[in-house]
Amino acid sequence: MSKFKCPNDQNISEVEVSHIDSHGFWLCVEDKEYFLPYDEYPWFKEARVKEILNVKLLHRHHLDWPALDVDLEIDSLENPHNYPLKYE
Repeated sequence: MSKFKCPNDQNISEVEVSHIDSHGFWLCVEDKEYFLPYDEYPWFKEARVKEILNVKLLHRHHLDWPALDVDLEIDSLENPHNYPLKYE
């Protein structure tokens, strides 16, 4: 369980990075929170803060980081076992 909670007010966008630290970052998508650790999402490890913060929610189920050329489905955050990072 993470220490950070998504704000419940109506003034936030549909997607927001709530915290970044040396292990990964917390992402609020609508009313859910996800932790993306760098060891599981290596594309973000060397990214600049402004590149991580620049995230868009498309079609309510697709996350896009245009500056990093990274796209993730929300389902891949909820069910990572269905989306292996390595082809075997």
